[in-house]
Amino acid sequence: MMPRKENTSKGSLSTRGASVVRQRHTLLNDKYCSVPSSAWITDASEVIGTDLQDPFRTTVLINDKMKVPFRIGVHEAVGGDHDFPNPGDMLCASLASCFESTIRIISNKLGIKLLQTKIRTTDRIDVRGTLMIDKSVPVGFQSMHIEVIITAKNTNEKLLNTLIKGAKHSCIVHQTICKGVPITLNADIKIKN
Repeated sequence: MMPRKENTSKGSLSTRGASVVRQRHTLLNDKYCSVPSSAWITDASEVIGTDLQDPFRTTVLINDKMKVPFRIGVHEAVGGDHDFPNPGDMLCASLASCFESTIRIISNKLGIKLLQTKIRTTDRIDVRGTLMIDKSVPVGFQSMHIEVIITAKNTNEKLLNTLIKGAKHSCIVHQTICKGVPITLNADIKIKN
């Protein structure tokens, strides 16, 4: 029998019994079953406008605690310079990173040893709607696509298909985008002379 490795969040353990994800999920399962309200979390980002005379660039602060600054530009298709990632790029990044993270979590839980992952996401939009050139064109991305490449060992095709199906089901960003979620809006508008 092989000795078990110590579990760390950076370790990639390949046996089901030694899965750091399984151990953490067991603790979380107990917590969330006994106190369901503890399963509710809130993620947030914030833009505090600076250099407001520049219509094509801003900075988003990602995460309420860390406030990681990330520069955002506007796509050239709507008049920007596209010199920084635009919100559509960020949407793709959010989907790709969530999907890949979900694959890592599930593969660890299933004892699959990942050797390579590549997740590429794309979104497509006809910008005539947002520019109000053609009111029949909807404002919003008309399609999104995920391309997944996985190389793994300690597995088989059936288990890898289960992994992809599980990632599709459990990826929060994927499920949010494909189902849609209502967005509420509060506005505090002030006019100064």
